[in-house]
Amino acid sequence: MPPTDAGTVPVADIGPDPCPGPAGSDADTARGEDSEDTLELRLPHELLALIAQQETEADRERSPNTVGGTARDGLYAASGDDLLDGVADWGPIVTRAGEFHLVPVRVDQDLALIGGWMNDPAVAAFWHLAGPRTATEDHVLAQLAGDGRSVPCLGLLEGTPMSYWEVYRADLDPLARYYPARPHDTGIHLLIGAVTDRGRGLGSTLLRAVADLALDKRPACARVVAEPDLRNTPSVAAFLSAGFRLSAEVDLPAKRAALMIRDRNRRDLL
Repeated sequence: MPPTDAGTVPVADIGPDPCPGPAGSDADTARGEDSEDTLELRLPHELLALIAQQETEADRERSPNTVGGTARDGLYAASGDDLLDGVADWGPIVTRAGEFHLVPVRVDQDLALIGGWMNDPAVAAFWHLAGPRTATEDHVLAQLAGDGRSVPCLGLLEGTPMSYWEVYRADLDPLARYYPARPHDTGIHLLIGAVTDRGRGLGSTLLRAVADLALDKRPACARVVAEPDLRNTPSVAAFLSAGFRLSAEVDLPAKRAALMIRDRNRRDLL
């Protein structure tokens, strides 16, 4: 599928699978032509869980911000953020649209804004979080109360909040049951909030920028992955324009997804 203008993406769309289900037939659920992804051996889920537990315990021992493993000052769960190599410290990146910065969500300050975005019909169609503020609050707090394998962030363009992101360890996520995950795969979800920020090519620009950040700041990460709804062809096109490749079609519990991958060893070619 040839790339099209990423600005056609409501990019409201590149959200998480709302109903992660039980482990299925791992190798059979991802179907694609790239044998590098579909035929490789994978680590057992039990081993991945053990690795995550050991990393989390080590992070808690050395993290100065840990307070009983809970969020501090309404910011985010710093206790496990090292699972993603300190997203809060990734810093800004210069893009053709301006300086872009990922900032972890502050519950007391940001939920109203994010909740408003979630009630936009274009967003709600894919994120399934429309409704009262508690719908968004429950979703965000569930991540903040975890071990740091997912960090919800606001995306600031030239200092203005304009998008919501989730940066997560795809290899430690339920998604890993449905594709040949590799250790330290980094996943991303994205929505662009304001209607005025859609339709002008920001989707592919910001996706490329965040993928570059993940690869630059996470030396152990060889791939950035995403799973937009396969029916949303503008979203898939945005990822293609951002240097991702379509690796496979994946049957998730709530959608058929396009498994998009940006490889470290191909980043300069795409």
